Amino acid sequence: MFPHELKIRNLTLRPATLLAPMAGVTDTNFRRVIRGLGGCGLIMTEFTSAEGVTRSAAKTLRYLYYDADERPIAAQLFGAEPGVMAAAAALVEDLGFDQVDINLGCPAKKVVKCGGSGLLRDLKQLESVLAAVRAAVKIPLTIKMRSGWDDASVVAVEVARMAEEIGIEAVAVHPRTRAQGYSGQADWSVIARVKQAVRIPVIGNGDIRLPEDAERMVAQTGCDAVMIGRTAATNPWIFRQMEQYFSAGHYDQPSEADRYRLLADYFRSLIAAELPDAIGKMKQFACWFTHGVRNGSELRHRVHSSRMPEEVLQRVDEFFAGVVKN
Repeated sequence: MFPHELKIRNLTLRPATLLAPMAGVTDTNFRRVIRGLGGCGLIMTEFTSAEGVTRSAAKTLRYLYYDADERPIAAQLFGAEPGVMAAAAALVEDLGFDQVDINLGCPAKKVVKCGGSGLLRDLKQLESVLAAVRAAVKIPLTIKMRSGWDDASVVAVEVARMAEEIGIEAVAVHPRTRAQGYSGQADWSVIARVKQAVRIPVIGNGDIRLPEDAERMVAQTGCDAVMIGRTAATNPWIFRQMEQYFSAGHYDQPSEADRYRLLADYFRSLIAAELPDAIGKMKQFACWFTHGVRNGSELRHRVHSSRMPEEVLQRVDEFFAGVVKN
């Protein structure tokens, strides 16, 4: 049976589902799309550089902007210097976030050099980082990690135990190694082993594409909640579908009108925000989202040949005009 809620100390998440932090995706505009569709217990920011936060870099601080209607919300930080991470976490707390999360999973080379999954190769340094952040904040503190650096160093159980001893209050596990990237299949047995090893809540992540997958993960691993990443970009309705499935045994599929409204409204929000990278975000989102749209390859072509955000929106309107009656 899928858990009804997840408690992380004084923070109660209903339902027990979380939106994973994704670089270039989970900004305030996308998070509000997910909130508006319903069914998600906790949303997270894009993972954010602790170095940038402590330097008060405008571009980095932008990642930590959120609206009140996004709560409960967690900020995710990455970095490898204990003092810097502690200072950044304290700022996150001051900004009113409900939770702070430490990134131990990103496989990108530029992140690995200064944190992310790179810390899984140096558990002593990781211990120092976790302890410093724990001492710096009073709000719930969690981590999201991969299973290890490579197949020869799967350290998820060891890291989870260390985190629990330090006072980390929940751990999310993406059971691929850094060497795997996003290839191959997530080894859910790693989640099960972590769950058996610690008393704090364990959140499962990886290869959940349908509500049935979430149900299967909980049954196979005993995890306390599930976290959805890339699937939410291709199917933002996934959280609502899970809520429907766990309460009624079935779930709705979005209509073409639903897809049009979501895509057009999201693109309008990007234009209204006057983001410098709005056109890039539009094209990125179109790559994922349109795989669920009939004749999606044609829409992707129209979007990618556009040069201005307003042109992208016009082409979306024109594409759906033939299949959706406003």
